[in-house]
Amino acid sequence: MKHRNIAVLLTCHNRKVKTLTCLSSLYNANIPTGYVLDIFLIDDGSTDGTAEAVMLLFPGVHMARGDGKLFWAGGMRLAWESAMEEKSYDAYLLINDDVKLYSGFFNNLLKAEAYSISVTGKAGIYSGATVDEKTGMVSYGGYRVKDKKIVVRMQIVTPVEQPQKCDVVNANVLWVSKEVVDRIGIFDYHFTHGIADFDYSLQALKRSIPIFLAPNVCGVCNDDHGKNWLSCTIPLKERIAYMKSPKGLAYDEYIYYIRKHFPMFLPYSFIMLWMKTLFPFLWDYFKK
Repeated sequence: MKHRNIAVLLTCHNRKVKTLTCLSSLYNANIPTGYVLDIFLIDDGSTDGTAEAVMLLFPGVHMARGDGKLFWAGGMRLAWESAMEEKSYDAYLLINDDVKLYSGFFNNLLKAEAYSISVTGKAGIYSGATVDEKTGMVSYGGYRVKDKKIVVRMQIVTPVEQPQKCDVVNANVLWVSKEVVDRIGIFDYHFTHGIADFDYSLQALKRSIPIFLAPNVCGVCNDDHGKNWLSCTIPLKERIAYMKSPKGLAYDEYIYYIRKHFPMFLPYSFIMLWMKTLFPFLWDYFKK
């Protein structure tokens, strides 16, 4: 029987307990016979002993270290590049290190792949939905673009027993087929932290690459986004720094993303970013 080689990609920074929990759930998952998983982890300058704990508890993990400036997208790119340098893989499985995987998650992704091939004749991208531990609500997964008249709005898709077509996906649990990488490569180098997964799936959508949400829930991952603006009690200089920060509003990268995929909304996006920064009291009031 021919084995299918799957590269599992993760990056981490100072979340030792979460990273170890994620890896433990991966090792304890039900992986069907015939699939060989190689795990590539980038430790981006952790100072909490994450790298040492991983080497001790999971010595089979291929680990490299960053300087603390890679952030999420940069770390995932480096993991992806490391895997591609190792050998040719049949698929790449991207996992956030704060996800606790359910034992059957891998089979859910395989169902999505089988469905994609049967319906479209092509392998594609499959996202596994996660739920928030406290609320039980879907936290990450797949989305459909609902409204592009005034502003781009996206509606999250609730997983059911059958794979569902999506327009945009998160990479908290994401299967990317080799055929997809051969066509569009890996994450765009313009992105430092967030947005890279949305950009990647929109690139695929433009090329008619199948994008599906896998059936059922694949794991637990708490929604940690919160509000994406700073209060007016914060000095303006700090609010502007937050707007430009990769972990804030990522101004340059977000404008690049909008120009690339939704150019007609560029003026609106420009105004909204600055409004959130200059007049955050409006968001404090209307978002209550």
